[in-house]
Amino acid sequence: MINIPDHDKQLLTLAIPALGALVAEPLYLLADTAVVGHLGTLPLGGLAVASAALLLIYGLCFFLAYGTTATVARFTGAGEPLKASNQAIQSLWLAFFLGIAIAFLGYFAADPLLKLLGADGELLNQARIYLRISMFGAPAMLIMLAGVGYLRGVKDTIRPLWVALGTAFLNLGLELILIYGFDKKIGASAASTVISQWVGASIYLVWIWQSISKYKISLKPKFMVLVKLLRSSSELLIRNLSLTTSFIVATAMAARLGNVDVAAHEVGFQAWFFLAMSMDAIAIAAQALIGNLLGAGHADEARKVGRRAIMWSIGIGVFTGSFLAIFHVPFAEIFSEDTEVVELASFLLLHVAAMAPLSGVAFALDGILIGAGDQRFLAKAMSFSATISIPLMLLSVTFNLGIGWIWGSIWILMLTRSTTLYLRFRSDNWQKLGS
Repeated sequence: MINIPDHDKQLLTLAIPALGALVAEPLYLLADTAVVGHLGTLPLGGLAVASAALLLIYGLCFFLAYGTTATVARFTGAGEPLKASNQAIQSLWLAFFLGIAIAFLGYFAADPLLKLLGADGELLNQARIYLRISMFGAPAMLIMLAGVGYLRGVKDTIRPLWVALGTAFLNLGLELILIYGFDKKIGASAASTVISQWVGASIYLVWIWQSISKYKISLKPKFMVLVKLLRSSSELLIRNLSLTTSFIVATAMAARLGNVDVAAHEVGFQAWFFLAMSMDAIAIAAQALIGNLLGAGHADEARKVGRRAIMWSIGIGVFTGSFLAIFHVPFAEIFSEDTEVVELASFLLLHVAAMAPLSGVAFALDGILIGAGDQRFLAKAMSFSATISIPLMLLSVTFNLGIGWIWGSIWILMLTRSTTLYLRFRSDNWQKLGS
């Protein structure tokens, strides 16, 4: 019988269901792509552009999950469930109000945003339909982020997995009924997702109410607390914005190099994103455990868990990177039949494979420091890394240095990110004890 150390058991107990949820979430987009693809090229193109806009919008809002996880875990570890419950209530209100604002702006600013992403003519019309209908689900999506943050904070990653799987299958079922049963178009696809998001949000609200109803706390929004939450969350927003901007610039520079370059770059990025999901599960587990241990005053234990999280993440990076290195050509052929694209994408996939262990270090340290509530340093470190790598990406077009230079810049982004975060981890400055 294999004897697994306690710290590893704790990490894996949280990470494995978290991995399932991370893999389940893209099923929304996969279902939409598979179903809408049968409506024709224009609806599929419209979905692609609208999805890019949604990924950008919602990607910046992940601070709701991360920030809630860290704070709730710390309060729980400190033995202050009342404060953890209050945090849950105010995080949900913040998610709701932000969701309303995003829905309003996204609906009325759909055209400028979609045009910025390259949509025009009938493609713009299809993307507009999908994006505007999707905006009705924005409050629900953000409530789900806050809800999953709370459950992770109390070390529950099982129920978010069930919600992710259940709503993904509900979304697919509704799409098949509305599009094939009632001959609806791309709008039905977006509506199916919106309904699924509100079902998921409702489930989280019920679960959180069951968890906190034993405490006598106000359910009303406290605007001073919301302002404070928004201010502290802004540091995670800066971190997310810096990372997102770096990859947007990389894609934009690849597009300027030519169609083959941007197509190959997209294959490489999707492979990197897939590997990132597998390693992010360890980071999610680290967030909850580190916050809990520091809240309870166990600095040494928190550091030990942090070290194990880094080692597990590197191990996953080595395993997945090795697999990708062996099968990089067949993997590239899945995405394109163009020999030039396949050849260049195969080369970039070797970059992704070699970078995987380094990426593992960055993701694990991200989770550790988010769990510790060290958001200010994370914002500074990510901004610093982006400030170095983005100008290097711009040089690729200015001097026609090629796609390899862009990916060299991504290497530098991950290297500076990993180095700065590891130096922080080596110090004691991130270990703030108690609630």
